[in-house]
Amino acid sequence: MAITYNDLNLELRRAFLKAGIPGATLEARELCCFGSGKSREEFQRDGRMYMADETEQAIRALAARHLAGEPVAYLIGEWDFYGLTFDVTPDVLIPRQDTEVLVEQALKRLEGSEKPHVLDLCTGSGCIGIALAAHLPEAKLVLADFSEAALRVCRQNIRRHDLRERCTAVSCDARIAPGRTYGEFDCIVCNPPYIPKGDIASLDASVRDYEPRLALDGGPDGFEFYHSVTGGWTAALKTGGCLLFEVGIGQADSVARLMLHAGYGDIEITPDTAGIPRVVAGVKRDSVYDS
Repeated sequence: MAITYNDLNLELRRAFLKAGIPGATLEARELCCFGSGKSREEFQRDGRMYMADETEQAIRALAARHLAGEPVAYLIGEWDFYGLTFDVTPDVLIPRQDTEVLVEQALKRLEGSEKPHVLDLCTGSGCIGIALAAHLPEAKLVLADFSEAALRVCRQNIRRHDLRERCTAVSCDARIAPGRTYGEFDCIVCNPPYIPKGDIASLDASVRDYEPRLALDGGPDGFEFYHSVTGGWTAALKTGGCLLFEVGIGQADSVARLMLHAGYGDIEITPDTAGIPRVVAGVKRDSVYDS
């Protein structure tokens, strides 16, 4: 029996809610749009129309994969972040709303800066650095990652947003101190792998089984990259420049102490929309403390 776009959308939403899937309303709509080849505006316009059987079957197949654990972002190949749409593949983490706090805090600290030079370490899809570039029209950004597969996605997103003149994607390991290749930065932002290795097996299947382990594994205690970046990358930051980290649940105070010992002041911890401490930021001082 034929079904309208609206009715199938509501059916999927109910199924996702029953399965306890967060964001059921958004995800049902995104699958319906992708499976029907319609934009969001076209889907809303045509909501009362009946869909072809093959379209219905394509959407139901996508919904079945999602109910089995596969994230919608990987099914449709893109996801929204900070008002922009990014290509995503299983080689990169899916951009999350929590990470938008990192962008907001970086923009706040860079307000009034003239032609800032910004580094996005562990860039993945490039969503953080590209969002900053989109809101800082005079900024130059280096987007760095260890994964060549992630860098391919990052470069796609740089092209997608027409930022090739101001954004450069480079291969580097955040755990290794840099040389002088990149110069000095006014700001370093970093959303590193921060899940303790032993905790990965207990993550939700949609993360554990689909998102790249390289982007999740923060070492035995989850702090491997925080130690490396505060210890090795401070020299790449101008005095008075800012370093901003995204952190996991329960990590903010420890990361703040690491930054203090590495010579950062004006430490600020900012919560995400759920009230969880999510971003730790600080300013590089003239002198450093012994760690």
